[in-house]
Amino acid sequence: MPSHTAEDARLLEDRLGHHPWRRWGPYLADRAWGTVREDYSADGNAWNFLTHDMARSKAYRWGEDGIAGFCDRYQLLCFAMALWNGRDPILKERYFGLNPWEANHGEDVKEYYFHEDATPTHSYQKLLYKYPQAAFPYRWLLDENRRRNSHDPEFELLDTGIFDDDRYFDVEIEYAKASPEDVAMRVKVWNRGPVPAAVHVLPHLWFRNRWSWGKSPTPSPRISLESGAAIGFVADEADSEPLRNILFPYRLGKRYWYGPSGGRPLFTDNESNDERLYGVRNKSRYVKDAFHRHVIGGEACVNPDMVGTKACVHYESTVPPGDSVVFHFRLTDRAMADPLADVGGIVDKRKAEADEFYAAVRPPKASDDEAMVQRKAFAGLLWTKQSYLFDVAQWQDGDNPDAPPPPEHRTIRNQHWQHLNSMRILSMPDKWEYPWFAAWDQAFHAVPLAVIDPEFAKEQLWVLMFEQFQHPNGQIPAYEWEFSDLNPPVQAWAVWRVYNMDRIRSGTADREFLEKCFHKLLMNFAWWVNKVDPGGNNVFEGGFLGLDNVTVYDRSRPLPGGARLLQSDATGWMGMYCLNLMRIALELAIDNQAYLGLAVKFFEHFAYIGAALNRVDDDGVTLWNEDDGFYYDVLDLPGPGFEQFRVRSLVGLIPLFAVERLEEKWLDKFPLFRSNVEWVMANRKNLTDRCITTLDRHGETVRVLKAMTEAQMRRVLARVADAAEFHGPFGLRSLSKAHEEHPFRFDGATVGYEPAEAVTILKGGNSNWRGPVWFPAAFLMIESLRKLAKGFGQEYTFPAATHDGGETTFGEVAKSLADRMIGIFSLDSEGRRPVNGRRAKFDTDPHWKNHILFYEYFHGDTGAGLGASHQTGWTALVASLIDEWRR
Repeated sequence: MPSHTAEDARLLEDRLGHHPWRRWGPYLADRAWGTVREDYSADGNAWNFLTHDMARSKAYRWGEDGIAGFCDRYQLLCFAMALWNGRDPILKERYFGLNPWEANHGEDVKEYYFHEDATPTHSYQKLLYKYPQAAFPYRWLLDENRRRNSHDPEFELLDTGIFDDDRYFDVEIEYAKASPEDVAMRVKVWNRGPVPAAVHVLPHLWFRNRWSWGKSPTPSPRISLESGAAIGFVADEADSEPLRNILFPYRLGKRYWYGPSGGRPLFTDNESNDERLYGVRNKSRYVKDAFHRHVIGGEACVNPDMVGTKACVHYESTVPPGDSVVFHFRLTDRAMADPLADVGGIVDKRKAEADEFYAAVRPPKASDDEAMVQRKAFAGLLWTKQSYLFDVAQWQDGDNPDAPPPPEHRTIRNQHWQHLNSMRILSMPDKWEYPWFAAWDQAFHAVPLAVIDPEFAKEQLWVLMFEQFQHPNGQIPAYEWEFSDLNPPVQAWAVWRVYNMDRIRSGTADREFLEKCFHKLLMNFAWWVNKVDPGGNNVFEGGFLGLDNVTVYDRSRPLPGGARLLQSDATGWMGMYCLNLMRIALELAIDNQAYLGLAVKFFEHFAYIGAALNRVDDDGVTLWNEDDGFYYDVLDLPGPGFEQFRVRSLVGLIPLFAVERLEEKWLDKFPLFRSNVEWVMANRKNLTDRCITTLDRHGETVRVLKAMTEAQMRRVLARVADAAEFHGPFGLRSLSKAHEEHPFRFDGATVGYEPAEAVTILKGGNSNWRGPVWFPAAFLMIESLRKLAKGFGQEYTFPAATHDGGETTFGEVAKSLADRMIGIFSLDSEGRRPVNGRRAKFDTDPHWKNHILFYEYFHGDTGAGLGASHQTGWTALVASLIDEWRR
C-alpha cells in the first residue's frame, strides 16, 4: 500500500497536474563534451571534436554540463557550482576525465563525487564533491594512464597522493524546494586538511545557448544585477524565441537568484571563444571562458555593464582546519526582500521529509547499513536524470545552411534516425561516462525507480516506444553512438514487471499503460523477427546485444565469407520476449478477449523457439552441446561445416531467462487460450515436449514453459550453482571461472576468464563481460530461479555443481546470489565494503567510509567496483534486491 509522507503528497500533486514539483531538477549532464550530439566532424571522432580542454570555451549546441547542476526540465536556465583552490590551472567548472584513447581501460572520470541523497520530486538533493587543495594533476593522470596497458590497473586520483594528509575540501551541495518554483541551496565547504586553506566558490547561473545556431542570431535572454542587501540576479528570457519542438508554449518568466553579500558579481555571455578554439575572430566580445580567464589569469574579460547570458558570484574564503564555511543561495520565481533568511530551515525541513519518505520505503528486515546502501542507490538513480535534447535531422543538416557540416557527417552514424527528436527527461546510465540513454539500461532503471516513483518508471519505459523515438519499422533506438545497433529486447519484461509492481503497491492496475506499450512492442517484436531471424528457423542472429567482448568476435561486425553467427543469447532473449508478450496479452484479455489470439500466437512462437534451441539440422548444426551440457554460439560456415564456440558464458545462460508458468486455475477464464494450448501440446509434441513440463502439484495442473528440456535445465543450472564456474562470491559471473585454466581459442583469438577490467579489447575496451558480475544479467537469473521455484515447487532440487553430487533448490541459489550482490556494498565482518577494492581510504577514513560508488560491473572474485564509477542506473537494482529480499 502507498505511504502518506510529504514526499508522497508532492508526487501525487505533480501526477494530477496541481503543482509541477518536477519542473526543476538535476537535469544537467556531468559531461556534454565528447558526445555524439556535439560532434559535427567528418570522421565521427566525437571525443576529439570537442575535448575537455575545449569545453570551457565552446558553447554547447544540445545541452549543458556542470558540477551538481540544476535546471528546468527543458534546460533553458541552468545553475551549477564552480570552484578554485588558488593553484589549479583550470577553473573547476566540470568534472575531468579521460577519453578512450587516453585511458588504458576506456573512458573514465578522474574525480570523486557522491550522490548522497535525493527524493523523486527533487524536493531534496545532496551531492558531495572532494576537491584537492593542491593543483589538480591533469597531465599526470593523462600521461600515466596512457602509458599503462590493458593488463595494468587504472591510475586513479587517489594514486597520485593528492589526498594525503587530507589536504582537500569536502564540498556538500544541497538543494531544497520551498515550492515547485522556489529552490533553496546550501553549500558547505569543509577543510579536511591540517592547516588553513583558501577556497574560491563561484556559483554559476546561465542560459543554454539557443540563439547562435541559425543563419543569423536570434534575440538572446539576459541576466542582470538586482540591487539589495543580498546579491541578486534577474534572469529574463522574455525577448528570446520560444522553445521549439514541443506542442505547447513554454516560458520560464522572470527568475531571481540570490546569494550572500561579500562576493563579486561577474557577467559574460555563453558564446564560444572562437579565437582560442579556431584562431578566428570572436562573434561576441564576452565569451564562455571569461570567468576562468578573469579569476585565474586576471584578464579584464568580463562585462563591466553587469549584464550577460552567463553570471556568477566570486566568493573567497580561508577555511580553518577541520572547520567549514557555509553559503546560502536561492533561485525563485519572485523578487524577495530577505531571500536567504529561511534557507537553512527549508533545507533542514526537506531533509527531514526525505528521512520520513525513505523510512517508509525501507524493508523491515534490512539492516541499518543495507538501508543506507539502498537509499544511496536511489539517490544515484535520481541524480542521473538528464534533459536529453537531440533532434537528429537538425544535427545531420547543421544549423546554418551557409556553413553546413562536412558531407561525411551525414553518413557516419544514425542516418536512418532523422525522426528521433528528444525533449525528454531521461534516466542516464552515468551522466559522465554515458550521458546518453541506452535501451536496455533504460528498462533496468525502471525496476528500482518503480519502488519510489512508479509514474516516472512507466514514463521511462514508454518514451522509447513513443513516435519520436521508436523507428517506423519498429526498432527501438539502442544508444547514441549507433541507434541502429542491437540491445537485448528487455522492454517487454520491464513493462510487465513495472506494471505489476505498480498494481501491487497502488492497488490499481494501469491497463492504459500496459495496453499502449503492448501495441508498440508488437511492432518491435515483428522488427526483431524480420531482422535477426533471416532464415525463418527461429535461431537468431542478434548482433553484439550489449555484451561487448563476451565472445570471440566483435558481433557488431559482419562475418567474412558469408558465414553466419547463430546466437544462443539472441535466441534465448527472443524466447523470453515471446513469454513476456504472452503474459501481457493474457492480462489485457481480462477486459478484452480480442487479445487472446495474440496470447496464443506468442505461446506457439515460444514453442518454436524452444524447439529451435535444441534442434539438430541436417548438417548437424545445433546450439546445444550434449557433452558439455551447455548452449553455445555457432559459426555456421558457407557450405558444409560449422564451429561451436565452446565458451561457457552468459551467452549459454540467457536461454534460462525464458521461463513462465501456466496454472490451470488461471486459464479457467480463458477457455479459448486453454484449448489452443492443449491442441498444440497434443499435435505438436515435437515442439512442446522439449519446452513444456506438465506437473501435478497439490492436485492442480501446472505447466512450466522454459526454452529447454528439464534435463537440459538441470545441467545448465548445475553450472550456475557451481562456485568453480558461475556462482562467484559476489554474484553471477559473466564467464565461467573454468576458463581461467582452460581458455577457448579459435582462429588466433582467445577467450579466457578475466574477472576485472578488460584485457581483450573490443568496442572501445570500456567494459568486460569475460568474468565480472553485472547486475542486470544476475538480476534476471534470480528472477528466473524464482519463477522456476513457483513452477516446480520450492522443494525441487537439482545438482549444486557439475561434479560433487550435492543438491540445492531454486530458492537457495536465488537467495545466495541476491545476498552476495547486496554484500558487494555492505560492510563485511572486518568493516570493509568489497566494492571499494584496493581503495583503502574508502574503508578506513571516516570522511570516506560511508560514501559509496555504484560501478558499472564488479570483479568476479573480489567484488571490487569496475568500469563507470557512477552507473547507478542498472546497478541501482541492488535497491530492488534489498527491497525484495529483506521483507
